[in-house]
Amino acid sequence: MDERSLKSLCDSPVPVIMGILNVTPDSFYAASRLSSVDEVVSRARQMVADGAAMLDVGACSTRPQSTPVEEDEELRRLLPALEAIHAALPGVPLSVDTFRPSVAEECVRRFGSFLIINDVSGGEAALAGVPYVLMCPTTDPESFFDERIPQLAEKGVTDIVLDPGFGFGKTVEDNYRILSHLSNLRHFGLPVLVGVSRKSMIYKPLGITPAEALNGTSVLHAIALQQGADILRVHDVPAAVQCIRLNQLLTAYS
Repeated sequence: MDERSLKSLCDSPVPVIMGILNVTPDSFYAASRLSSVDEVVSRARQMVADGAAMLDVGACSTRPQSTPVEEDEELRRLLPALEAIHAALPGVPLSVDTFRPSVAEECVRRFGSFLIINDVSGGEAALAGVPYVLMCPTTDPESFFDERIPQLAEKGVTDIVLDPGFGFGKTVEDNYRILSHLSNLRHFGLPVLVGVSRKSMIYKPLGITPAEALNGTSVLHAIALQQGADILRVHDVPAAVQCIRLNQLLTAYS
């Protein structure tokens, strides 16, 4: 498999897991924060051992009401983490969670042979020939993707995964409406990523905290898998693996 091809990674009939690695002190879920390269590598090894097929490394929090760190600080956190993870796990595809074109360019310049760009801006950090996760920041993913996919193709970006953007520019009600119609995105013929792990669409309606939201996350993962999700972006890999295995059993008898 070409480790940089998102499409080839998702060719398997079994959905895959993207593990979240936050090299930040302020991500919304405190247990996901990693403060040293050693911690990052240790968590990365464990996630892959537990069943993650790829790892998503972020160094600038995009939680609601957060203030983004400066570009230099984002790179200072990000580059050593990427280098260390790749050295420890050379066959594992890595995704860089950034909305800054300049950060994406620098990471691809240094680590282009194994890198994916995961961009919450909806297209700003896309680079020709680089695998790309296109996130929708609006409440109408179908219309957004209809417009943006051809624009990316004109730039030479064709290895694309679609992320409806749960929690970004959406109310709780918007999130559940989009999740209930997630299968509508299948007509684009591109893999679909779902990132709901421990988000406010779970903990706010239940009156709990992100730390208490694993059960709700698993419920929504099960629904997303039934709606045709190809990638689950998660904090908790073992629980997501269980969801996928049980969904495969259900699918086998449907």
